[in-house]
Amino acid sequence: MKALALLLFTSAAMLHAKEHPLFRDFVGLDGHSAVFKPKLYAPVCRWVRDYHPVPWDLEGDTSKLPGWPEARNRVSWEKEYGGWQAAGLHISVCLQIDDMKDKWKDLGKDSAAYAGSFASQFGPGGKWPFVEAIEIGNEPGLYDDATYGRMFDAMASGIRKANPKAKIVTCNVEAGKSERYWKSADLFQGRAALYDVLQIHRYAISEQWPVWRRTYPENPAVPYLSSVQKLLEWRDANAPGKEVWVTEFGWDSSTQKPDPKGEWEKWLGSTDEEQARWLVRSYFLFAGMGVEKAFAYYFNDDDKPQLHACSGLTRHYQPKPAYHAVAWMLKSMADYRFSRVVQASLTDGYIYEFAPEKASEPSLWAVWHATKEGASIPLPSSGLKLIKTERMPLKEGAAEAVELSDGSNIQAGEKPCLVWWKRE
Repeated sequence: MKALALLLFTSAAMLHAKEHPLFRDFVGLDGHSAVFKPKLYAPVCRWVRDYHPVPWDLEGDTSKLPGWPEARNRVSWEKEYGGWQAAGLHISVCLQIDDMKDKWKDLGKDSAAYAGSFASQFGPGGKWPFVEAIEIGNEPGLYDDATYGRMFDAMASGIRKANPKAKIVTCNVEAGKSERYWKSADLFQGRAALYDVLQIHRYAISEQWPVWRRTYPENPAVPYLSSVQKLLEWRDANAPGKEVWVTEFGWDSSTQKPDPKGEWEKWLGSTDEEQARWLVRSYFLFAGMGVEKAFAYYFNDDDKPQLHACSGLTRHYQPKPAYHAVAWMLKSMADYRFSRVVQASLTDGYIYEFAPEKASEPSLWAVWHATKEGASIPLPSSGLKLIKTERMPLKEGAAEAVELSDGSNIQAGEKPCLVWWKRE
């Protein structure tokens, strides 16, 4: 029964006729202006999402636009985003508007002028055409729904008028009611002409404050995959044709222990290996659900043992196991797209099939078990030639080759394996 439910759950997206994205267009990473190192992170993403500080651009007087390409605090977006693009990265800018709540001189007029000006200068076809998507807020819960709706209308209209080619993304949304860190998707009813993408943030948290314990992504007891699925269903019913992006997901992993007398004394992080395998499996799961892009949180951390403070793929800019795991995944699958769920079972394991961009190339399966090491998973290999099998690495260098038993059984575990094959 569990296996059937999961199969139905993960294959619901197959109702869409739209082709799934290639992994090179799917795998993203959350970064931040001025401290992101594009060459370091190019192996682990093709899209980078910037938390763009609007106060840097408008500090002091929201009615006056900055002297582009520089922000008012003298950061050059030409140099910043130009460097990201030169490293082969596509850019989505998330306009950080929370700190602007009480600073707008004229919220509607000033926000529309700012967003339109930014899109005209840095969007597709602009003078500095580095930015492909613009997100109107991240988690703007400090604005009530009516105020955020007014700002969204103003900024989205400004972007549409100034640069129709720029893709417009909502703030973090959920299919339920608005809360502190997200807006209800219902807020965007009747606003379809003003956006292209619905975005959602999700973390697999099994125990909330003050512990913040996280769990594996397939765990049906936490609202991780299920919340994304609900948004996909809301999209299907209310905004067909719009994309859904998961723009934050991740796991904290630190080498440090929290201060036993501090605010985070009861905080529990994940291990570095858990972070690596759960990130990679999440990319597979989101692809299978019909998500168009997924951005891991976060690019780097300073090893602080507290919530959202140690989620980086690097620690002090040195690669964690998650960095090597995601780099292997992206290198192996850049030219592949999700094809179908062969098997999805908490007890028997997972087999996801991915098709190559070029028909002459081999297909592949991603194979893993959610909670068990050394599980023997039969592969549907009748009439197929198995070419090679690799297990997800946790360090730099070649991935481990995996031998099959009885010709078609793979000893899989929580670290995913990739199996390349062709038809005989």
